[in-house]
Amino acid sequence: MEHSVLIMGGSGQAGAATAALLRRWYPELPLTIAGRDLGRARRVADELGGATAVTIDLRRGDLGFKGTDGYSAVVATVWDSHLNGLRYAQDRGLPYVSISSGLVDIGPEVVAAGLRAGAAPILLASHWYAGLLVLAVLGLAREFDRLDTIEVGGVLDEQDSGGPAATADLARLLAATSAGHVRRDGVFDWVSGPDAQVELTSVDGVVLPGQIVPLLDVPSLAVATGAPNVRFAFAIGESAGRRRGGPASTEVKIDLEGVDRTGAPLRMSRYLLHPEGQRPLTALGVALGVERLLGLRGDPVPPGLHTPEALIDPGYAAARLAEIGATLTAAHGDH
Repeated sequence: MEHSVLIMGGSGQAGAATAALLRRWYPELPLTIAGRDLGRARRVADELGGATAVTIDLRRGDLGFKGTDGYSAVVATVWDSHLNGLRYAQDRGLPYVSISSGLVDIGPEVVAAGLRAGAAPILLASHWYAGLLVLAVLGLAREFDRLDTIEVGGVLDEQDSGGPAATADLARLLAATSAGHVRRDGVFDWVSGPDAQVELTSVDGVVLPGQIVPLLDVPSLAVATGAPNVRFAFAIGESAGRRRGGPASTEVKIDLEGVDRTGAPLRMSRYLLHPEGQRPLTALGVALGVERLLGLRGDPVPPGLHTPEALIDPGYAAARLAEIGATLTAAHGDH
């Protein structure tokens, strides 16, 4: 492949980790690290090898490239605030990945994609871990004949909020609404106040106060499984890894309830864990999407709007999770 993958925000934590993963999988894949600070972008590119660095201006329709073409995909690991990255990709028929919009901010992207549905394949991956959590849940859901309830609870260590861009994204999304988005008895609804407050039990048994939040994971999981009751909550606090004296870890508790293939009631509780925090999981989610959009795995992806679960096999994602050191562990009392 002679054209390069343009990673907007490639010198940030998520972008640099995604680039490193793609380099490990595909040593010959050309990568372009785009950032506001050219020196920082060059350092990331030099560490990768076979990569170039450019400055980027998200306020400009040409992204400040002065006519430069020759890219194979556009990956927005930073908020594409003016949608110029998306427009740049559509104008050139390039696959585009977005991970920073969140449920409350996707409207402009969806409209832009709908107005030019045939222009380019667009992966909307503004989910937890860029869609990787959805894939993990769908892998577990294969044990069920019918899913009635999906409850997910993530713990975000206060020392693991990511770089400045990620911190700004989180602040922007939480400022948009204090309400959480759920599916309840088959109806998508908003909850707020005491109804949005929950308790989350960490893998080491510590209970943290949490809140139901509006994430794309809820409609993705609800539509993919048909489960009438779906919620996602998260808590910010000290992670189990730091309580053990180590670095900040990341964890998500997944509780599923339904019936198995024989019609018998089935409940399942698992923890998705990584000892190095959220960065490796987010990078993996993005990298899986890029791999798929570039046609490096699977059939060609047609133009239009796509979500991670529509493109990536959960079994394959589970294998990649194991490769990067993530684990799925049974919760206490489950098997």
